[in-house]
Amino acid sequence: MTAPEWLKPAFLGAGVGAIALAILGFSWGGWVTGASASKMAATMSEDSVVAALVPVCVDISRADADRVTKLAVIREASTYKRRDALMEAGWATVPGAEAPSRDLAKACLTALELDKS
Repeated sequence: MTAPEWLKPAFLGAGVGAIALAILGFSWGGWVTGASASKMAATMSEDSVVAALVPVCVDISRADADRVTKLAVIREASTYKRRDALMEAGWATVPGAEAPSRDLAKACLTALELDKS
């Protein structure tokens, strides 16, 4: 059995169209792979948790008896060492956690810079 003559161009057109559709879909259409979607979801959830814990960090700093001294140490530290100073102050360690969170310390530092009291 021989295939009709029009079948080869039809398959070629379907293949080229599928490749073009995939290229357009992934580049402009917003399509992502499952791994990329999982990575984006993990990042978004981590950001949401950090944002939810910033008020806890600020409350811990306000309840600290040595707040003024620790704020002075944080402000005197160089810009790239302030996060570490805040973590050493203990404000980035939420209740129940064993170690301070670097992301929470960065977000809390931003919130405390707005709080000049």
